[in-house]
Amino acid sequence: MVKVKSKWICKECGYETAGYLGKCPSCGAWGSLEEESTFSGKDSNASANEFLNTEKPQLLKNISLDETFRIPSDISEFDRVLGGGFTEGSLILLAGDPGIGKSTLTLQTCGKLSKNGKRVLYISAEESASQVKSRADRLLVNTDNIYIYPQTNLENIKIQIEEISPDFIIVDSIQAIYSNSVESTAGSVSQIRECCNTLMHIAKSKKITTIVIGHVTKEGNIAGPKVLEHIVDTVIYFEGDKYKSYRLLRPIKNRFGNTTEVGIFEMAQDGLKCITNPNEMFLAERSKVSTPGSAIVATNEGTRPLIVEIQALVGTTPYAAPRRVTNGVDTSRLLQILAVLEKRVGLNLSKQDVYVNVTGGMNIDDPGADLAVAIAVATGARDVVVDDNTVIMGEIGLTGEIHPVNNLEKRLVEAAAIGFKKAIIPHSNEIPPEVKNLEIVRVKRVMDAISACVSSGK
Repeated sequence: MVKVKSKWICKECGYETAGYLGKCPSCGAWGSLEEESTFSGKDSNASANEFLNTEKPQLLKNISLDETFRIPSDISEFDRVLGGGFTEGSLILLAGDPGIGKSTLTLQTCGKLSKNGKRVLYISAEESASQVKSRADRLLVNTDNIYIYPQTNLENIKIQIEEISPDFIIVDSIQAIYSNSVESTAGSVSQIRECCNTLMHIAKSKKITTIVIGHVTKEGNIAGPKVLEHIVDTVIYFEGDKYKSYRLLRPIKNRFGNTTEVGIFEMAQDGLKCITNPNEMFLAERSKVSTPGSAIVATNEGTRPLIVEIQALVGTTPYAAPRRVTNGVDTSRLLQILAVLEKRVGLNLSKQDVYVNVTGGMNIDDPGADLAVAIAVATGARDVVVDDNTVIMGEIGLTGEIHPVNNLEKRLVEAAAIGFKKAIIPHSNEIPPEVKNLEIVRVKRVMDAISACVSSGK
């Protein structure tokens, strides 16, 4: 007789316990344990046993590399993020907010792969075949070698993989897939872990490149257990405001490429378009009239320099505690910069609200943008204007000194190509000889940089 039992599983690390615990003993996360029902007498490892083989360990020096393991998607920004294209047999997790364009991106990718003769199996777990067909027609996708399979059962999916033998598999989405070997609802920690493990074995054993679409929680994390991100080869977040046209493709993990690259797209009526010159996009909406609280920074995203505008609004607060609001900049980083401005520059912001925004929806993690944020806040507080033709870069230390930035040559060359006339850089950085038609001002401290910007804005 089958007996029903309950267990509690941590959605962060997969730790299991018989009773509820407020804090996970394994990873230390609070409130992360979820209850799941299990049935005794079931072989939960049945699916895993199917992949047992007789392969033996090999010496590392005897393993040969396949020179043709990269498969380009023919979508330049996607290939940039992947590191040059898809790796054969890799498992890729693509996550993002609802409506951001995950299904659009994957369907356009399917069209490019189909055009190049690749056979694609598109597992639609949330939409009917007619809905996928309607989107494909709108996107003008080549559908010659694309198989649409509306299915949520993993065992049925495995049967179709054996029959079709695809080169690529798309699963939309992993939270809607369930396996008969796990007695819990679809989307639970056990189901997601089991289904992803099975897809990983299929991808590796049959050398089928697999893209798995995942949901995100309201906190912005991928729904499901944290081990899901450890299982896959690549984790990519699709970011952006769904009410705006720009989208950012950012890798968080990539076993076959760089995790600092960013792919930039624009959502149009007929799908996603690659942005070949993102600097023009980020500066296109900039006001032609100079206003206080605006600074231009040459930041670095992977191998590509990006020129973006940082805006700051400083005003008297009606509340006891002033507000610190950021969009595109880390809040803790802003608090550190404000502390340096108060202590080293003498700018009193204790009764001022400070709002900082990066135009274009870009999230900046580069510490070389510290100086531009500081100058935007300082000029916004003192109601002075920075010259439109000045680009700023530098990392701020706690003592007020300006630390050097990396890839300075690429940043300056890109700024000069766009039309900037002046650059404020850290004093410890050497001026590259290749940079021409650009006045270079080297500064040691935050006060020196503010003085240089104010004098140039007069």
